[in-house]
Amino acid sequence: MIIQKTDIAILGAGASGLFLASFLNEKDYILIDHSQIPLKIKASGGGKCNFTNEFVSSENYIGNKKLIAKVLDNFSNRYVLEFFKNIKYKKIKNNQYFASSSNEIIKKIDKKKFLAEILSVEKDGNFIVHTSKGDIKAKKVVIATGGISYKKLGATDIGYQIAKYFGHTVIALTPALVGLSLQKEQFWMKKLSGVSLRVKIKVGNKTFFDDVLFSHRGITGPVILNSSLYWKKGKIKCDFLPEVKIKKSNKTISNALPLPKRFILEFLKAHNFQDLPISQSNQALKMLQNYEFAPAGNFGFDKAEVTKGGISTDELENLESKFVKDLFFIGEIVNVTGELGGYNFQWCFSSAKYVADNINKRNNKKYVTDK
Repeated sequence: MIIQKTDIAILGAGASGLFLASFLNEKDYILIDHSQIPLKIKASGGGKCNFTNEFVSSENYIGNKKLIAKVLDNFSNRYVLEFFKNIKYKKIKNNQYFASSSNEIIKKIDKKKFLAEILSVEKDGNFIVHTSKGDIKAKKVVIATGGISYKKLGATDIGYQIAKYFGHTVIALTPALVGLSLQKEQFWMKKLSGVSLRVKIKVGNKTFFDDVLFSHRGITGPVILNSSLYWKKGKIKCDFLPEVKIKKSNKTISNALPLPKRFILEFLKAHNFQDLPISQSNQALKMLQNYEFAPAGNFGFDKAEVTKGGISTDELENLESKFVKDLFFIGEIVNVTGELGGYNFQWCFSSAKYVADNINKRNNKKYVTDK
């Protein structure tokens, strides 16, 4: 039974869905979600939402670089900062922009929602969106349902199901920006739960310099989360002494190096090194600077900040389905994944604005914010 008709049905009221609605006439769309509060925005950045970065380019993402660059150029980080100019925010670690509270981000973009569970979508002339509260007829559908990480925040796979129904390929979904578990040879790191230090990690052709945090499950922290985006299988290389100038000394290595003593002692013990004067510890120092290991895996979707993979961009033209006219995909559900540091929210905002521009042009209407 059709309970409502609309021009545009936006499926998902997270960052991308809400931002898209900000550039549409309220009379033209219905925003459908099962949750009143965009929980992922609320929880992000420790409750302060790192919503973009000072430096953003396609090189900060995995995916179709040409498409990413085009979408970012259309609505860059500068435009994001301009959009949020009336909220309190500041640039902190690693050039990320954080709001004083994620609630300010939500308040700026929050819109009226049709609260219902999205069940399926079909097309017979117009689209029919089946929900737990009835069917909605729409001329256009925008899928903004996000990834499947953090199910406790309401994540579902409904967007992928809908995409497959319409013939789209979903590139393998894997956890990303997530901690890494360890092989038996690295279990010594588990004894360091709570210890953190700055390291340089090389994974593939990417190099990251930031904090690693040891935990009882394995290793995490910003440098590991970023590394997890590019790590598939095999070894990664870690330099535990990236900024240390080693001076000859009679002090033992555990006292001479500006690293947590607990870390040094566990490292020495695990690799059968004695705590000798630093001048006699060349082999240990060499290993600390060129430590290679292969992670066992990762902490899984429940601990992942984002989902890597998604709707194949080869089957999209300007984020619109090549198979079904007026079917669009934006945000995390697309096979585009950014590094840690505000890049994924930037993609959500940029892809939403890109599709809003296309829809407004097609409808020959001005943006709501231009009125």
